[in-house]
Amino acid sequence: MTILCVRFQLPPMYEAALPELLGLLEEFTPVVEALPPDGALADLRGAERYFGRGAVELASVIRVRALARYGVDCAIGAGPGPMLARVALRHARPGVTCAVPEDAVAEFLADKPVAAVPGVGAATARTLDDYGLDTLGRVAAAPLSTLQRLIGAKAGRELREKASGIDRGRVVPNAVSRSLVTERAFDIDELDPDRHRRALLSAAEEIGSRLRAVEKVCRTLTLTVRYAGLPHSRLRSRGGTPTSTTRSRTLREPTAHSADLTRAAYGMYEALGLQRARVRALALRAEGLTPADQATHQLTFDPVDEKVRRVEEVADRARAKFGPRAVMPGTLALVRAPGRPTAA
Repeated sequence: MTILCVRFQLPPMYEAALPELLGLLEEFTPVVEALPPDGALADLRGAERYFGRGAVELASVIRVRALARYGVDCAIGAGPGPMLARVALRHARPGVTCAVPEDAVAEFLADKPVAAVPGVGAATARTLDDYGLDTLGRVAAAPLSTLQRLIGAKAGRELREKASGIDRGRVVPNAVSRSLVTERAFDIDELDPDRHRRALLSAAEEIGSRLRAVEKVCRTLTLTVRYAGLPHSRLRSRGGTPTSTTRSRTLREPTAHSADLTRAAYGMYEALGLQRARVRALALRAEGLTPADQATHQLTFDPVDEKVRRVEEVADRARAKFGPRAVMPGTLALVRAPGRPTAA
């Protein structure tokens, strides 16, 4: 067993805590791939040799440390490859690691549904099911030409390999950089739309500043609104049933410009049409991150836009020197802080 797939039992909206938990995994191996909002893959080949323990034993240590430090339990799947570890995770539960036997991979997969393979969607699964290929064992036994006729040449070949236990995937380290998230939690359940908008403004400003600091731009912005229903505790809370709404928007062009991010966040919020909703917290996540020097920007003849971008550059330099609150929008400076920020 070499690869672990870990899913932390994080309450919705607390994915900003994921980097802290990834740091725990990195105490065992530097080869860690984030699977936002609450999971990760970890390649333990080096750790097994270094610690003299198998992956399942190390998984138990990881679980104990996550509980001791953060009050967070986790479900863990283990397998010879990333795909097999992710399949195993589907059958794991908190406190018990589900491991794929290295000498019986095909037998482990045989009775699993086709949709258990990561990347196989509902439409593909229905197509195969219509022809009696409803388990991975039957897919592995089917002629390759039949699978390719049903779902395509490349997809058919790859699915047959996976159904047979051939896992060509690898863990890509530092993939957490594919997204950035920030949260704003209110001290009380907040009804005031103006307070909601100020929290969104604050979150968008932070996301933009962090993107520019690492010279990245994002393609997609996701807003999650968590309503009343959970205690305020960040990581140790386990009671209550959360209620939340999530919306995503693909931006017109990849950007790290705070004004563009704020407009997108406001647009998603307004589209929800909330009527006196008791909001516990708001979160923004920037996804599809790419290097800023590889992105294109549509030039305009709008002097206001260019002026705002120049001001933004100066503000970033001031924040880097004097702290994150050295420069901020007047709306945020004239009122008390809109909710408690949660660091990612």
